[in-house]
Amino acid sequence: MMPSFQNATRLPTEPSFRTNRLGAATSWRNCQHGTDSQEELKAHLIEANEEYRRLAGQHSEFARKLDALESLPHLTYEEELEETRLKKLKLR
Repeated sequence: MMPSFQNATRLPTEPSFRTNRLGAATSWRNCQHGTDSQEELKAHLIEANEEYRRLAGQHSEFARKLDALESLPHLTYEEELEETRLKKLKLR
């Protein structure tokens, strides 16, 4: 079954409103509004879910390594390759 999008009649000045496949709002206004609840959800998942905790740890480690590389004034070819690899891993 295809997910349905909420297409309410809107004024031209109103931002478009859509939901993702899970039903969460994807408009900018709703993303800003849900920041606290997103942080609470992350904290809960880190505490309760071992797989999420492992992935969050990996993500933090990749971010730390990227920060270290980005603080260097000049990167060697190998460091550029490592930077690209870390960015790709961080997106997974």
